[in-house]
Order: sequence, then C-alpha cells, then structure tokens
Amino acid sequence: MRTITGKKGDNPLSCVYRIKEECGVETISCEDVRKLCQALIRQPSLSGQEEGASLALQTYMKEQGVFDTIQVDDYGNTLASIKGCRPGPVVLFDGHIDTVPVEDETAWTYPPFAGEIHDGRLYGRGASDMKGALAAMTVGAVQFARKTGKDFAGTLYIAAVVHEECFEGVAARAISQAVHPDYVVIGEASGLDLKVGQRGRAEIVLESLGRSCHSANPEKGVNAVYKICKAISCLQQVPAPIHPVLGKGILELTDIKSSPYPGASVVPDYCRVTYDRRLLTGETKESVLAPLKKALSTLMEQDAEASYRLSYAVGRERCYTGAEIEGERFFPGWLYDKQADFVQAAADAMGKAGFTPAIRQYNFCTNGSHYAGEAHIPTLGLGPSREDLAHTVDEYIELSQLTGAVTCYMAVMGALLQERFAPGKGGAGA
Repeated sequence: MRTITGKKGDNPLSCVYRIKEECGVETISCEDVRKLCQALIRQPSLSGQEEGASLALQTYMKEQGVFDTIQVDDYGNTLASIKGCRPGPVVLFDGHIDTVPVEDETAWTYPPFAGEIHDGRLYGRGASDMKGALAAMTVGAVQFARKTGKDFAGTLYIAAVVHEECFEGVAARAISQAVHPDYVVIGEASGLDLKVGQRGRAEIVLESLGRSCHSANPEKGVNAVYKICKAISCLQQVPAPIHPVLGKGILELTDIKSSPYPGASVVPDYCRVTYDRRLLTGETKESVLAPLKKALSTLMEQDAEASYRLSYAVGRERCYTGAEIEGERFFPGWLYDKQADFVQAAADAMGKAGFTPAIRQYNFCTNGSHYAGEAHIPTLGLGPSREDLAHTVDEYIELSQLTGAVTCYMAVMGALLQERFAPGKGGAGA
C-alpha cells in the first residue's frame, strides 16, 4: 500500500447538532453527507473504473484533518484510519465504491450521474448501492473523531472497496489482510435495521462434452445439448438443503451456451450451463458439489455417451490500478446470533440515538461473504435506504435515511470502540 498522511488541524464543523429534548439524545443534520454523496455519484464508477470516485473520497478525507492515514492498495481499495488514544478493538466500516452500469440514460427521470435532489430524494446511480452509505460512514467517522477528541479505545477504519459487484468479498480480502479487523460493519442497504447474516452465492458451471458431426447425419455424433438437457432434468431432482433461518439453498439455471455457435449444419460437441446456487452457513465447496456430482455420475453410468464436468466459475477483471483481480465464484453464507454481545451493543446504542432497528438477514450477497463467511470476523450489516432500490432505473436515497445513517454509524462506532470489545476480552459473543 502507498500511504498518504492526513492533514492535521481543526477544521470547523460543517454539521449542525441539535438536541432532541424529548429523549435527551443528540441527532445530526449534516450537509456534508449530502454533498459527499453527490460528489461520489457524479464520478461514474463501474467495477474497474472507480478511480474518480476514490479521489473524490480522498479529497474529502484529507480536508477534514482527522484521519491518521489514507491508503490505496494495489486493487484500488481506499482505506482510511482514525486511531483512538487508548488500546482497543479494530473496527472496520466497509462500503463498496463500484456500481452496476446504466444501460439507458434516457430511461431515467433525472440524470443518473448528476446527484439531483427532488422531493427529499437524492437520485443517481449508486445512491442506494452504496455511495450513500459510504458517504454516511465517512462523515460519521469524521464527526465521531471530533466529538470524542479521539478519546476512544481502538482504531476505526473506513474502506471504500472496489469490484464488489463482480466479486463479493474478493477485493475485501486485501482489506482484512492489511487491517485484521475485530469487527466489521457492512454498509449495504438495510433501511437502518441491523443485519446479522445472509445466504452466500456460488456460480456452478456444468459442461457437456459430445462429438461433432454434420447435422444431416446426427447418428454419427453425440449432441452435447441433448445430453445436457438430461443433466438439467437430473439436477432439478436433487433436493435443496434448508436452513431454519436463511431458507433454501436454491440452485437455479441462469444461462446456457453451445458450441460451435452458430451451428451451421454442425451437431454441437460442447454445451455449458451456469447455475446460481444460494449458499447456507456451513456449506463448503466440496459439500455443495458432492450431491450434484453423485447424480451426474449415476446418469453417466446409465448413458455411456454422456460426459459431464462440474466446477465453479472463475472471474478475472482488470482494476483501475492496472492490477488483475481474480476469484473463484464461491462466496459463503454467514449468520450471527441476534443476542450476541456486539449485536446487542449496536442495537442498544442505536436505541439511545432514537432508532429502533429490527434485527434481520440480508436477502442478497455482500462483502460479508469474506469477512464473516471466510474469515469468521464478527460482522453486522447496517445501511441507509431500501434493498430493492439497488440496480434500478431512477435509483435514489431518501435524505432522511442518508442523514439518519450518519447518526446510526456514530452510535455503533461508540458502542464497539470500547475496551471490552478488544481482542481477548470476550465481547464478541458470536
């Protein structure tokens, strides 16, 4: 990593605090978070093209004068730290900075990269998924550092992670290797509820190998498409595992391709099917494939001409730094007890700040697949806006959710950055 030391100095607060007399707690009305979210939206940041948004975030961070370090790694992840004056846990707030594409800008009511505000909503690609959350956790960190004078236990990190839309958790591996967090907060949209788990995701590739011939004499070849149709039917009969909280480990066909294509009077000698498999906790690469391989093996015993291969898809992408990122598409599920100490500490702190978060699970995959699913780091999900606004035309975030997230993040920072959650203190309760 290359390190850029944050500027020192006390910049005046641009956020205005007001006291909620009815409950005696502070809430925050923050122009900074709106402006930072707009600045991020105005920098289009498809996976592999996040540099402009990263620079906008770094500029804001440097101007605040509270970050002890601002780093950019080989993948282009941006990582900033604020160190407390007392020993304690390492708490990481994770927000991905990449977005999915805008397929047709003319279909949008408001320009997708303008960050316009209408009727209390901030519109733009990434507003909900998840530049709003990234802006809120960054502004929350700044305000938390100023409010406490850095008199807290441990170290606070903010990570703007690349390539999440392609590989949930792959770029995040570099973050956890650099930081070794004791706790992670994922900023994916949760409506300001707390999330303690999710199903994981795998892309499984089924290949059928045949023998090519002229389609006028099909009996001389082996049609790989016909063979894979039998395999598809066979795999549909394999029972899906079920988790009492996360539900079914769904296996769903998402695409099919044959070769040669176009056929031009040639019987296809190859066919490839991709499945989306939703993963439950405790499932491994081996355990997921085992029942599928068994079913295919039985099929091949019954049909000597059938030949199948089963594997996980592997993705490769180019980062804006020039580095290549690669990952097998197996992203584990995870789940923590709602009564775990760190979960309840976060919920209690949010309650004192005037919020009443439900404790649920995500319906989709996040970088938590690495932090919790692979690295087994106690992880929470907490983010502004609704899950169903991600990847949509006219994506937006409610300004009330955006500013509310700042308050919630500050509350959780205060709850977790305590001596009792330091390594070895037994505060995880996971």
